[in-house]
Amino acid sequence: MICHIEAYLNGRWQVAATFEPYPATVERGVEGPCRLQYDVDYAVTNLDNPRAEIVPGLKVGFELFQFETWPAFLVDLLPSGAGRRAWLQRLQAPGDGPHLDWHMLTKGAGNPPGHLRIAEAILPPPPDQFRAGFTKLDILEQQENFLEYAAERGAHVAGASSVQGEAPKYLLVEDLNGMFHAEGALPDERISKFWLVKFPRGKRSNPRNRKVLKNEAPYLEVARRFGIRTGAPLEYQNDTLFVPRFDRAVQSGRVVRHGMHSLYALANIPGFGAAVHHEIYCQALARAATDPAAELREYLLRDILNLALRNTDNHGRNSAILRQADKIALSPVFDFAPMFLDPEGISRVTRWQDEVPGNQPEWGAIAEKLRYGLDPQETRDWLSSQAEKVRTLPDIMHDCRVDDDLIERLAGWIGEVARGLDAARARTVQGGTP
Repeated sequence: MICHIEAYLNGRWQVAATFEPYPATVERGVEGPCRLQYDVDYAVTNLDNPRAEIVPGLKVGFELFQFETWPAFLVDLLPSGAGRRAWLQRLQAPGDGPHLDWHMLTKGAGNPPGHLRIAEAILPPPPDQFRAGFTKLDILEQQENFLEYAAERGAHVAGASSVQGEAPKYLLVEDLNGMFHAEGALPDERISKFWLVKFPRGKRSNPRNRKVLKNEAPYLEVARRFGIRTGAPLEYQNDTLFVPRFDRAVQSGRVVRHGMHSLYALANIPGFGAAVHHEIYCQALARAATDPAAELREYLLRDILNLALRNTDNHGRNSAILRQADKIALSPVFDFAPMFLDPEGISRVTRWQDEVPGNQPEWGAIAEKLRYGLDPQETRDWLSSQAEKVRTLPDIMHDCRVDDDLIERLAGWIGEVARGLDAARARTVQGGTP
């Protein structure tokens, strides 16, 4: 019971490592013990090369790594939420449970985001009669039934699937003629763009689910105006969101695949993840980032905006790092939306260690905790300077075409967030690293 992890490095896919859950405990899924070892040829070629590490910190060499649970970066590759349910249906599984995690890895991880994939999960291209692809109208009209529709057209043989999260999301590529295909169905030379196509969470008929998705594109533009690292604008039409992917790019006719790891993976949080304090992610980010100070400020800025606009679903898989050439930094922001509207009542998932639910974080205390990467006094001053930017958010939201009722609903709360930041400069705390 073994599988092969492939990495896209130096312009081609290479077998980088082997992974093996212990057969006696494979029924425990991601919670079971396992071992991993770099491929010998890969290790010889890339010995001690940080760029070749399948996840930052897992040094390339000949060591046999043994883990009590599956490495967190592997969990990133597994379909979850709506994607897992789609794969269970495809595998005709009578139920779900940890005993199916191995099957999910070796069947559903053939084309995950980032620069890693499982060799055993790669499927052959579709038959000739299905190679024409789908028009954009096909996707818009079929919406949440698109996976079934795509399967009828043969896309299932190329691994078209939803990725992680409760909202149905599909990884698609656009060919040179503007037709859409499942990722994996086309050779690189026929691809012009990479897309993530997203539909509303839960039932499409629920107006709150539709409102969340509708406002994701304008929320991203608010983030851009606020100074947060963002990718290309999103395209929203007929309850369907087209998201240009930033982990893939076509440059001079060649596909570039960047490494991408969630903050759960970066901080090595086991399993599917739970509520983790911001301090844990910040320490992991400071260890891995090329420019720790810049990334910690970017992280703080994102949390300020998440707080102000109440993007409450801020768990560790809704943030990631991107590995580009010799640079490791936070990826452009994604899954940034008014999640407080979600019918399931999602509360702020990731908080600061001393943060009291319903209250503003103690920004001055936070500045002291981050002294391993930032000067506390400078950070307090910088945090306080963000208050005026926060106060302008209602106007920015209006300019970016966020729904008026959302702006009205958030205006008072935005003022409270600004006042909390005002207090950062005056706050003086004795202490060191957390």
